[in-house]
Amino acid sequence: MISAKSLVVALVAVVFCGASFAQGPTDTTFARDSVQIRQVFDEVLMHAQAHENLRHLCKEIGHRLSGSKSAQQAMDWGLDVLRDHGADTTYIMPVEVPSWTRGSVADAHAILPNGQDMALHITALGGSDPTPAGETIEGPLLVVRHLDALDTLDATGHIVLFNRAMDPLLINTGAAYGGAYDQRGNGAVAAAKAGAVGVLVRSLTHALDTLPHTGSMRYAEDVSRIPAAALSTVDASALSKAYAQARERDQTVVVRMRMDCADLGKVMQGNVIGEWRGSTHPNEIITLGGHLDSWDIGEGAHDDGSGVVHTLEALRALRAIGYTPHRTLRFVLFINEENGNRGGKKYAEMAASEHEAGLRHVAAMESDAGGFVPRGVRMDGPDLQVAMVRSWAPTLEPYNLHYFGRGGAGVDIGPLKTLEPRPLLVGLVPDGQRYFDLHHSSQDVWENVHKRELELGAATCATMLMLLDQHLPSPSN
Repeated sequence: MISAKSLVVALVAVVFCGASFAQGPTDTTFARDSVQIRQVFDEVLMHAQAHENLRHLCKEIGHRLSGSKSAQQAMDWGLDVLRDHGADTTYIMPVEVPSWTRGSVADAHAILPNGQDMALHITALGGSDPTPAGETIEGPLLVVRHLDALDTLDATGHIVLFNRAMDPLLINTGAAYGGAYDQRGNGAVAAAKAGAVGVLVRSLTHALDTLPHTGSMRYAEDVSRIPAAALSTVDASALSKAYAQARERDQTVVVRMRMDCADLGKVMQGNVIGEWRGSTHPNEIITLGGHLDSWDIGEGAHDDGSGVVHTLEALRALRAIGYTPHRTLRFVLFINEENGNRGGKKYAEMAASEHEAGLRHVAAMESDAGGFVPRGVRMDGPDLQVAMVRSWAPTLEPYNLHYFGRGGAGVDIGPLKTLEPRPLLVGLVPDGQRYFDLHHSSQDVWENVHKRELELGAATCATMLMLLDQHLPSPSN
């Protein structure tokens, strides 16, 4: 039942936002969408369970590193919440994931030419080997900005610091992060090829603080594996300055580091899935999801506990307003996004098999950019479908949703690009200016997620899911 209040709000929205629409059916569609969107936002802003669900996930379960016991606990919890929120069917899609532990030791010091001992704030990069036998390694420091600088340098016996900051001139902080990622992802390989015994990487954040930010790294089969750690931005700047001053005097800075992280092999975990069967096109699937796993030095509140509870709240809110989906809506809590994306890849494999069996994945949406205030969406997909979503701008403008860009919809749904016909992929875009201050750090905790901003994101996800369900053209037509 549509409340009188919601109807009045919708009619006001039509008057102020619908002037550019042609008279006729478009006006009717705009009015209907406006009423339903208002219902969604009213429901979420008045009755949301997202913030409490996030508190439970972060405080009662904690971090959810793939392969850990807490990740398994989170899977069980997610399955229960999907059932409670109204999924018709719930199940676990098995996924083999890596199990790795950070250990309890991550210690580093720089010895300056004058004998001063500079303590360094480090943490192991995800998947790093420990220092040999967990003992301290030592070597002269070599500071570079780019990986290819090592192509002409002999780093034998050195500990290399990659000290290239995220580009401050890029307004899109995600682009700045991507532009600096290579030194974290591939730095250990580049340094080892040049003969280094260890590597430090400037934390990927604009923040100037003493918090190291972890993240994934990789090794190559034909290159020696050396320990790799993230270094805080304050320490990276100070160490680079000391290195430059020492070089001017033909002196050396020595770094000592010790870590006891360990590879524990592989374990079976899985994607947590809830389905709500469609009424008219049940064989067409629209997915909404976030990743359940997180790094282990915080609580994974923004990355990606927020996306998890956005997904759960979208199901709850649409059920609460009495919405009847046309397509089958699938709610997915992906595993192992942080250090392998095995959950996203496995989901795409299943989707390919489902396509062969007559099920069609027509769209997928992901929330994996934090619980900050939403600004719009990014899209990967056919031009006509992108144009369709952009045509909703007047309907979404009252909710300050104004960004409708292309590219980078999400890591977990990205593998679905290989499906034919290709589904429309959509990624939630919150305001990202503060995201990397917290990302992959000890400060990514529940207290640093704003309740209202989190709820606005959940309402936006529910709204986009509803509009996609109603307006996407059916491939069966």
